[in-house]
Amino acid sequence: MDYAIEMLNIRKEFPPGIVANDDITIQLRKGEIHALLGENGAGKSTLMNVLFGLYQPEKGGNSC
Repeated sequence: MDYAIEMLNIRKEFPPGIVANDDITIQLRKGEIHALLGENGAGKSTLMNVLFGLYQPEKGGNSC
């Protein structure tokens, strides 16, 4: 299956040992609409910064 956005097994950590995202997988097809919900500090912005290339994940990868 071809996805417009695919993020597989994303893990992002910040010193000293803070895990913002752990084993996150998102696969989105063209034309789909999704919302990313969670409490403050849940890692939503961090995950989007990984997608945009602002942060590099410690594990996993993405393709657009």
